Amino acid sequence: MRHQYHPLGFEGSRIAQGFWRLQDWGWSDQETLAFIEQCLHLGVTTFDHADIYGDYRCEELFGKALMRKPILRDKIEIVTKCSILLPSEQRPEIKVHRYDYRSEHILSSVDRSLDNLQCEYIDTLLLHRPSPLMDADEVAQAFDHLFTLGKVKHFGVSNFTPQQFDLLQSRMDAPLIVNQLELSPLALQHFEDGSLDHAQQHAVTPMAWSPFSGGDLFGAQTEQALRVRNLLNEMAEDLAASVDQLVVAWLLRHPAGICPVMGSGKIERLQSAVEALQIDLSDDDWFRIWIASQGQPVP
Repeated sequence: MRHQYHPLGFEGSRIAQGFWRLQDWGWSDQETLAFIEQCLHLGVTTFDHADIYGDYRCEELFGKALMRKPILRDKIEIVTKCSILLPSEQRPEIKVHRYDYRSEHILSSVDRSLDNLQCEYIDTLLLHRPSPLMDADEVAQAFDHLFTLGKVKHFGVSNFTPQQFDLLQSRMDAPLIVNQLELSPLALQHFEDGSLDHAQQHAVTPMAWSPFSGGDLFGAQTEQALRVRNLLNEMAEDLAASVDQLVVAWLLRHPAGICPVMGSGKIERLQSAVEALQIDLSDDDWFRIWIASQGQPVP
């Protein structure tokens, strides 16, 4: 008898905290633990990782901090990713920066993540980047095995097109519940290529990586960035909100249920994002930002 999946969908917090820069923050285990607890105090329970972050070090740093207070594990949702091979000092056996979708790699990557995170299970496992060599049947078999063993509760993808998503989903019993995409007022491609329509159709949660375009919203001098930043500064004064809050509110306003992933190690930045949940952005204001980014009126 096959093990039955329960398609509960994404059950994480409305805003997630990312840890791809954890290695750069230079924190002690206790400082990392304190940050985790501050996130929980704000209602942010979803933490975003990947095996390669921080030259393969960030998961381990997070795990060491979490082991200082293991009771917190049941209060959080850990999202992590696999499939990118990145040559590094930590992994000298990797010679070429590429993708690996073989079952053997997926299973070993999950085991390594579990060891580093010092956890018994991963809440949601994502394939980090689509591979032209993806064998959907082999991936599905690996996912099914991980679920049956209790090592992973839910599965998803990152940076997949709707067609790539559907291919993998067609081979799986488990529902794919997340597609992590680059979404921001400066990155509109997935608003227009059907990705967010597809997410709504299949009740998939889009997680927005780089919601501030890697800081370009605050400092880039391109015509697009200047148009959007000037408008956001004007709106911030009118709405008594900060520019970063307006960006988060703009993403949250979308009916696909976007979950922005914050990347700063400053708790006040995360608090600001959480406060954006209280901003009721009007359709007029949403489209003003859209039009500023496009540089032309809507058709």
